[in-house]
Amino acid sequence: MTDLQLSLLAIGGTLVVGVVIFNKWQEYKAKKSVDQAFAGGHDDVLMNPANEFGSGSAARQEPRMDGHDDEDQSQSPLNGDWSASTESSSINLARELPVDEVIDCVITLEFETPVRGEKLLADISDLKYVGKMPVHFVALGHDGNKSVIARGGAYTSLFAGVQMVNRSGPLNELEYSEFVNHLREIADRLNAHSDIPDMNRVMSIARELHQFVSEHDAQLSVNVLSNGAPWDITTLLAALETQGFDVRPDGRLVMPDGDGGNLFTLSTNVSISETSTPRLTLLLDVPCVAPSSDGFGAMAACARSLATRLSGTVVDDGNQPISKPALDEIAGQVNDFYMAMAEAQICAGSQRAQRLFS
Repeated sequence: MTDLQLSLLAIGGTLVVGVVIFNKWQEYKAKKSVDQAFAGGHDDVLMNPANEFGSGSAARQEPRMDGHDDEDQSQSPLNGDWSASTESSSINLARELPVDEVIDCVITLEFETPVRGEKLLADISDLKYVGKMPVHFVALGHDGNKSVIARGGAYTSLFAGVQMVNRSGPLNELEYSEFVNHLREIADRLNAHSDIPDMNRVMSIARELHQFVSEHDAQLSVNVLSNGAPWDITTLLAALETQGFDVRPDGRLVMPDGDGGNLFTLSTNVSISETSTPRLTLLLDVPCVAPSSDGFGAMAACARSLATRLSGTVVDDGNQPISKPALDEIAGQVNDFYMAMAEAQICAGSQRAQRLFS
C-alpha cells in the first residue's frame, strides 16, 4: 500500500471518529439541557398555573354575550327554553343521572305492578349500545324519585335513553329502530306499556343537537419549539412525569385536573422509536374541561414554562411565535365559548358535555 493510500485511510478514519464524537456530543447537550431545565430552582408553574396567571384572571371581567347569540339560542325543541341561567344549569347538573332528556331520546316503560331491581337489571343487561350510540337506564321508585337501578329496589317505571349525538354524528333511523325494537321486547317480558316517539321528530332533534356539537367542538393547541438541538426523549418524558404528567402508552402525556379528569394533553410528535424531538404540542379539549379548572390558562402557563426551561419558543401550528397578550386574547374567547355552552344548558366539563363530545 502506497504512502498516499495510507494517508487517505488515516484521514477517512479521523473523519468517521469526528462524526461519531460530534453526534454523541449533540446527544449529551440535548440530555443535559433537559436535566438542567428540570433540576429545580424554578417556580412550579406546571403544577400551579395561578402563580403566573392568577392575578390577571381574577381581575378580568367576564365577557357578555352579544344579542344575536341570545336570539339564536333562546328557543330549541331539544329542551324548550335554552336561555336558562348558569345558576339553574348548575343545580340541574348537580343531579345528573345516566339518562338525560336534553341529549337522550327517552322512552318510558310503565309497569302494571312494581318490578324488582334484580329483574330489571337482568332484562336490560344486553342493551348497552345501538350502533355507535350508548343506551342508559334509570327507574322510578316508590318514593317518586328517579335513580340508578339497584338490586333490592322496587320500581314502577323504567326510563330508557339512547344518546342522540356524539362526535361521530347524530343518531340515525336504523339505530333508532333497533333501540325501539329492543325496548318492545323488554316491555313484553316485563308486562309494560310505552309511548314510542315519532321517528321523524327524533331525527330532527338529533340533527339540531348535532349542529350544536359541530359548532362547539373546539380543540385548542399551542406548541413549544426548540431554539436549538432537539430534546432527548427519555430524559424529557421522565422530567415531565415528575412534573405531574401521566404518561400514556401512545406517547401522549396527560395533565390531570386533580379531580379525576384531565386538563390537557401533551404530545412529543414523534413515534416511540425516536430518541429526540424538536417540538411539543399541548392540546385542550375545550368543551370537556370545566371553566372553573381554567384549562386554557393552565395549558398556556405550562407552555410558557416549558419554553423557558427548555430554551424553546411558544408557537402556533405554523411555527409563528405566540405572545402572552395573544394567549390572553384567546383566553377571553374561551370564556365566551363557555358562556355560550352554559346558555345552552350544556356546561363545559359536565357529564352532559363529556358524553356529547366523546
